[in-house]
Formats: sequence, structure tokens, C-alpha cells
Amino acid sequence: MKSWRKTWWGISLIVVLTIILIFLVAISFYFFDLVKQNKYIIANQKFKTTNQTYQVSTQNNFWLGSVKPKITIIEFSDFACAFSKNSYSNIREISLKYQDKIKIIFKDYPLHEESTALAMAGRCAGEQGMFWIMHDKLFQNQGVKTNQQLIELSKQIGANVDKFTDCLTKQKYSQEIQKDFAEASKLNLTGTPTWFINGHKLEGDIPRDTFMQIVEELLK
Repeated sequence: MKSWRKTWWGISLIVVLTIILIFLVAISFYFFDLVKQNKYIIANQKFKTTNQTYQVSTQNNFWLGSVKPKITIIEFSDFACAFSKNSYSNIREISLKYQDKIKIIFKDYPLHEESTALAMAGRCAGEQGMFWIMHDKLFQNQGVKTNQQLIELSKQIGANVDKFTDCLTKQKYSQEIQKDFAEASKLNLTGTPTWFINGHKLEGDIPRDTFMQIVEELLK
């Protein structure tokens, strides 16, 4: 008896099944790659699809990184915001990894009751060259509110306590903080953190891997 594999319909069936198998393998690889890239596509969708860029003032703001960067990241942040706290370690990692290619600029957008005092603490530490150390301390100790607690943090980072206390008490940088807040309102920001990456706006807590992918894409 002739094997079904050698009949015309058997051969046709094998061909069809082979094509289906190849198609299923191909489609599985496609969906695997789609899932792998899903975070990047979702979080970066606005950045990739809009041509609008924004001009953001960076005078009197603390920054770190390159003087001649390939990428400029401006962050509107709030030391009392949980989402900003989630992001701070990512931005610090990026600043170290790409320090010769990126410039990161911090802008205050105080939205909580205690936020202005925290922003003031950052700037008062900043006049002693310790902004980024205080930046990390404020996020690591999120929940501090009183001037006494902030003065204690200044001791921990090694700041001149008398100078820091005087700055904090006199609210020396109120005008600068208010300028940042007014600019955020003018840019129609709805919350923190909000990022401007080479002028393109992204909102929210961008996952670490997604942020790294955005940076790598822009550096190509």
C-alpha cells in the first residue's frame, strides 16, 4: 500500500503544515520581541511621535555632567513626591554612566505643603557646593518636614550648619524657586517628575531600563 506521505494530498499536507509551523515560529519571535520592547514603546511613545520641542530656562539651576553634552535632560522634580523619589536613583546612575555625554539639570516644582522648604534646603546646600549630596539625602529621607530636621541633614552631609540655617531661615532662594514653579505652570506641567530630553517632554516615573534605552537611542 502506498504511504500517505507519498500521495499528492500527503505531500500537500506536509507542505501546508511546514508553512504553518514556520509562520508560528516567526510570529512567536515577533511577539517575544514586542513584549521585550513594550515598556520602551509605551513610555517613550510621546517622545517618538511628537515633533514639538520646548525652550526651558536653565539659569540658576544646579546641574551635573558634560559642558558640551549630546543629550540634555531637564527634570522638574519635587523632593516630597514619591514618583520623583523612584526616579532619583535612575538619574544619578545615568549621570555617572554617561557623564561625558549628558547634562542633567534639576528644576524645582514644589507641589506639596513641605516641598518649598525642601527645595530651599537643596539650594542652601547648593551654595556650599553640596546640592547633589543634599538632593540624595532629601529623597533618601523623604518625610522630613521641619527646619530642624533639615538642619540635621545638613550636619550629616558636612555643610556649614550656621550658614545653612541662616539661608534656610531667611528663605534666601524663594525667588528662584518661584521662577521654576511659574515656568512649570507656563509649560502646563501636571505633576512630577516631568522631563525635557533634548527639548522633548516626557512625564512620569520612567522605568530604569526604559530610560537607559532612550539614552542609548539618542546617542546612536
